[in-house]
Amino acid sequence: MGATDQSVALRNQVLGALEAGTALKICGGESKHFLGRTTDGQALSVAEHRGIVDYDPRELVLTARAGTRLAELEETLAQAGQMLAFEPPHFGERATLGGTLACGLSGPRRPYRGAARDAVLGCRLINGHGEVLRFGGQVMKNVAGYDVSRLMVGAYGTLGLLLEISVRVWPRPTHSLTLVRECGPSEAIERMCGLSVQPLPVDGACFHEGHCYVRVSGAKTAVQDAHRRLDGEVLHDGGAFWEALREHRLPFFAGHEPLYRIVVKPHTPPLAIAGDWLLDWGGAQRWLASTVPVAAIRHCVSQVGGHVTRWRADGSEADVFEPLTPALARIHRRLKDCFDPRHVFNPGRTYPGL
Repeated sequence: MGATDQSVALRNQVLGALEAGTALKICGGESKHFLGRTTDGQALSVAEHRGIVDYDPRELVLTARAGTRLAELEETLAQAGQMLAFEPPHFGERATLGGTLACGLSGPRRPYRGAARDAVLGCRLINGHGEVLRFGGQVMKNVAGYDVSRLMVGAYGTLGLLLEISVRVWPRPTHSLTLVRECGPSEAIERMCGLSVQPLPVDGACFHEGHCYVRVSGAKTAVQDAHRRLDGEVLHDGGAFWEALREHRLPFFAGHEPLYRIVVKPHTPPLAIAGDWLLDWGGAQRWLASTVPVAAIRHCVSQVGGHVTRWRADGSEADVFEPLTPALARIHRRLKDCFDPRHVFNPGRTYPGL
């Protein structure tokens, strides 16, 4: 079946669900099915709606269908010396571009090169009326009003079915070096925050098991200069470490305790919550494996202006995401009613009633 036929078939499935009054559960590579809340409905797979639609390395823009494997995209980009700057985690060989952006996931490079949302230039989707819509485009500056295409990033498919996405790509660094130094969490936070105000090509900083890891990437001379100015021992397989961190293959992630993703301001001191900690994004994204009740964790994090996501729950999926304030809840409901008024797409995946 050709790409046009596939998009027509997907639209017909949506129209059929609207006519029958049934919900649809969007799926692709199923590599991120564990994220968010459980949603019921008829399966709507975009896994076969795949392939690169347009890519000119000189323009630094790639357009691909939602079911395109992330590994395929990265291989194509690597051949041209380019990359997805937000360093997306895969969590499986079948990871797709659509699923990655629908979940809004970014890797260790996120604070230094931007988030997944920042890379999206445009998209084509089917909304809850069964209409095929296009937002944004394939150039860096193309939006006169609200950027709807970026609104789809992190929506978990609750606003529409992504068909195609255009993303900005970056040149791949020619050299990279990882330095590691033994220290405590407070010292690591101070060190990582200090790096952000120095003219250094830092694109990764984390604290794990009593060590602070710093990655510098860029031209050979820039990396060599950063090495002279920074202390720490060279980690000889640094690439493997950052990949294991990105893909949650470090031993830290292998436990059975509830796992929480906590986002705070990078300079926030260590939080007084019992459990095992790993700090990424230069201190802004903090992973906590703990048996402390989620309400107590959220209360502590709220005191410093952060938010909490239950990444690996303890059997209950209530409040997976940070509870919405009344004002934010109204905005979410209005967006859902605008794009998907009959709640056909992934109902309840993020919050009850959405």
